[in-house]
Amino acid sequence: MTLAFAPATDIAIPLHVLEETALKGWLDAQDDATRAWVTAQGFTGAIGQALSLPDATGTPHMALAGYGTPAARRRTRFALAAAAARLPKGTYTIASGLDAETQQIEALGWLLAAYRFDRYKTQTPLGAKLQANDALNTDRILALAHGEALTRTLINTPASDMGPPDLEQAARDLAEMHSAQISVITGDALLEQNFPLIHTVGRAADRAPRLIDMRWGDSGPTLTLVGKGVCFDTGGLNLKSGASMGLMKKDMGGAAAVLGLAHMIMATQRKLQLRVLIPAVENAVSGNAFRPGDILPSRKGLTVEINNTDAEGRLVLADALALAAEEEPDQIISMATLTGAARVAVGPDLAPYYTDAPAFAAALEAAATEESDPVWRLPFHDPYESMIEPGIADLDNAPKGGFAGSITAALFLRRFAGDGAYAHFDIYGWQPSDAPARAKGGVGQGTRALYGALDRILKT
Repeated sequence: MTLAFAPATDIAIPLHVLEETALKGWLDAQDDATRAWVTAQGFTGAIGQALSLPDATGTPHMALAGYGTPAARRRTRFALAAAAARLPKGTYTIASGLDAETQQIEALGWLLAAYRFDRYKTQTPLGAKLQANDALNTDRILALAHGEALTRTLINTPASDMGPPDLEQAARDLAEMHSAQISVITGDALLEQNFPLIHTVGRAADRAPRLIDMRWGDSGPTLTLVGKGVCFDTGGLNLKSGASMGLMKKDMGGAAAVLGLAHMIMATQRKLQLRVLIPAVENAVSGNAFRPGDILPSRKGLTVEINNTDAEGRLVLADALALAAEEEPDQIISMATLTGAARVAVGPDLAPYYTDAPAFAAALEAAATEESDPVWRLPFHDPYESMIEPGIADLDNAPKGGFAGSITAALFLRRFAGDGAYAHFDIYGWQPSDAPARAKGGVGQGTRALYGALDRILKT
């Protein structure tokens, strides 16, 4: 689906965004009929409230949107989107109540509130459309909205229609849109070109594993994004329970996230050299599935003991990260729906990340606030390195004991990312219930924060 601002030719209804404490002052400046109508309708300015005000003919001539209090907004991202969902059908333009900076993020939230996953069933569209005003950077807002919509749609699509070949096609479509270069290594060619972990994890599935490699830009700093593309995860021979398998169509959420971020970067013509690497596999069960106890080689030469076939995401990322490191880019970032431990630690709304660079963390966290895209730093805790060293191989893919599962997974990945700048995001990629601008289902996490931090991270 396409997210867009209403055409400039539409007649737009002025929308006044009012905090609870600003309502009395606004009403004092209105006529008696307006004050009576607003009071009779019980409008208080609370978040989520919306009110249309008719003229003498009954035609709406202005509208109000509640913006709550600062305390309430700390608990509700995209407060204007909450009101947009309750406005009557029509075209609106923000007339007062928000400064130019705040309008950027609230306009993005309005567009994201219009997202619908309608591939399999017609969905009711958002009736209220937003018309841009002179305060809005529409190109940037649209790039972020479309990148987020791409991420959501890829995650929402079930594995029957989003296997490794389909994920490859999505990457090819994105590359064609932005005149990027793309190449793909598929099936047994992965062994021939030294990607043994990607091949091993994906070899049991009917749809062949592959490594997707997209490049864009010919000047500026070098940035490589690596996204986990496990299109469905049964757990392998360490088979998941039915309940745990129910959401595993989202296990390619890291790949969906980096493709969404790539769109944001390319659509706004950021001055950098971008590379996107996606190991796309299914972790399936058949006679040639890899087994607990196997010791596997990797592209980097490190050996990995398999203590749980359900810890497969770090394996496919390892080969891709080793390839990324060979070019020594200015920054490598991996994104993956990697561990349940991260969800236990911070829940579904925060995107935990790892970095050894304080400057990266400062830049990211500033941008996270600016872009309403919360993140939380977890440590690359060096004393836990021994937990991923099994003794009979270089590394253990699933340390026993259950402690610090997200941290040990991040430490595992860091072994393959080389000596340059590296950051890892252990995202959830799923909105468990409807929220303003975030419908239940697939969701981007950390991508807008990264986009907003790029200049500071890469010093462009």
